[in-house]
Amino acid sequence: MLPSDGRFGSGPSKVRAAGFASLAAVAPGYLGTSHRRAGVRDVVGRVRQGLAELFGLPDDYEIVLGNGGTTAFFDLATFCLIENRSQHCSFGEFSARFAAAVKAAPHLAEPEILLAEAGRCCAPVANDAVDTYALIHNETSTGVAMPVTRPRHDDGTVAAGLVIVDATSAAGCLAVDLAECDAYYFAPQKGFGAEGGLWLAACSPAALERSARLRTAGRWVPPTLDLGVAAENSRLNQTYNTPALATLWLLAEQVEWMNAQGGLAWAVARCDTSAAIVYGWAEDSSWATPFVTASADRSHSVATIDFAEGVDAAAIAATLRHNGIVDVEPYRKLGRNQLRIALFPAIEPADIEALTACIDWVVGQL
Repeated sequence: MLPSDGRFGSGPSKVRAAGFASLAAVAPGYLGTSHRRAGVRDVVGRVRQGLAELFGLPDDYEIVLGNGGTTAFFDLATFCLIENRSQHCSFGEFSARFAAAVKAAPHLAEPEILLAEAGRCCAPVANDAVDTYALIHNETSTGVAMPVTRPRHDDGTVAAGLVIVDATSAAGCLAVDLAECDAYYFAPQKGFGAEGGLWLAACSPAALERSARLRTAGRWVPPTLDLGVAAENSRLNQTYNTPALATLWLLAEQVEWMNAQGGLAWAVARCDTSAAIVYGWAEDSSWATPFVTASADRSHSVATIDFAEGVDAAAIAATLRHNGIVDVEPYRKLGRNQLRIALFPAIEPADIEALTACIDWVVGQL
């Protein structure tokens, strides 16, 4: 009754066997080589081209990458994208973390923070006093997803200002129109089934122009957090400083696998299938329920499931782990009696179904 693969973590996530097998095959001539030579630069080129294909990248947008992960991009945005004041949709740990980073930046004005309690969503509101809107496509900590759209005034006109979107656990899993934002940034260790340590961003001309203008105007920017420096290097298919070559390879392999299966539409449909399985199971249960009550807000990449009083989710997770089913524990700071289950494209929907059967069995034994 066990799933074929027991990895359901929300990051680091399941790496496909074909990915690390291909890495092992190329390792002698790839790992330990210069990231400024053709062998590695070709892989960066595969990543950038593959992501452009996957997202249907608008002609004037660019795929930019650098070291440090999504939290590094938070700091980069405080230097390079927010001119003076930003507005943040905050409804979980990671959206709150970005808002806190901006609030602490001494060169920026107090951000406007729109709050929703955990398990709920909020939407950006057009504000002429704001030059940057910070959205999160999927809140990994709570399993809440929001649409990516530019804020609009009551008369329907699009608000001025950049729209930057944390897509860490959404990219490659949820549908998106990149024309609705200026920086769609993410990391490779979730939906893209690779390892951490990189940030990647689909950037509009407006985002790159903002970064260049702020630097020209005299704003000091550390080179490792300079979007312009990252873009210049990305155009050469390299990073400013040395990346993890294994991460790059696994990412390239995963993106090309997704494109070969049918691209983003295929990946979204696969995540939709897994979401229908897990939420349908929870809704049919007498002792489990989706944490996110509004079905429109439920993530199709990370599902959070609450358990009734008297059903110990921690005991369930521990028993599953003892049997090789790992990383379904809830986000630690949320502090709920729940499980958190990744629904990323690398995870077989049949394994999601097997997982629900295993949970049922464990609950019955407990």
